[in-house]
This record gives sequence, structure tokens and C-alpha cells, in this order.
Amino acid sequence: MTKHKKEIGAWGESVAADWLAEKGYQIIARNVRTPYGEIDIIAQQADVTIFVEVKTLTSSRDFYPEKNITPAKQKHMINCAQHYSAGHEIDHWQIDAVAIEGKPGSKPVITHFESVI
Repeated sequence: MTKHKKEIGAWGESVAADWLAEKGYQIIARNVRTPYGEIDIIAQQADVTIFVEVKTLTSSRDFYPEKNITPAKQKHMINCAQHYSAGHEIDHWQIDAVAIEGKPGSKPVITHFESVI
């Protein structure tokens, strides 16, 4: 991954975490590594733990960030969530996705997809 893509991804994850916190979600952790990959954001809302996949693109002219959640990515997300839940005795969880369109210095367009899997 190029330095530019990493910077855009990190910016998008920060935007998503701030946006979720403004909406009343408690941010538990960010960039959590599991044997199956990384969980971008772990949040809590009421008694539900939410594993959030963040997808960021600078432009949606030809493609939308949420289209990057392929079947392989979905499997990875489920495996990560199951592993983390088992290790932290979490019974109620869901997987959400947040699509961020924009770049640093601009006002991002944020789309939240709840219970994507």
C-alpha cells in the first residue's frame, strides 16, 4: 500500500471514529489486530458491540467505497469479530461499515451501513 493510500485510510478512520462518537457511540478501540486481520474501529452502543470496517476513497466518480467490501472481505470481518468476541466474552455484536468519500481539508461525505453481514 502506498504512503498516500495509508494516509487517506488513516484520515478516513479518524473521520469515522469522530462521526460515530458524535452520534453517541462509545469508541472502545481502533486498529485492533487479530490473527485474521485488523478491525478498524470497535464501538459500543447500548449492549451491542459494533465492529466497524471503514472504506475511504477520495472520489466516488467511478466507484463507491462500500463496493470494496467483497465476499472475501466479509469473511475476514466475520472471523475478526468472532475471534475478538470470544476473547472478550461479547455476546451481542454486529458488523457495520462506514464509507468515507473525500480527503483531508475537505468536508467528507459519510455513509453508515448498519449490520452489513
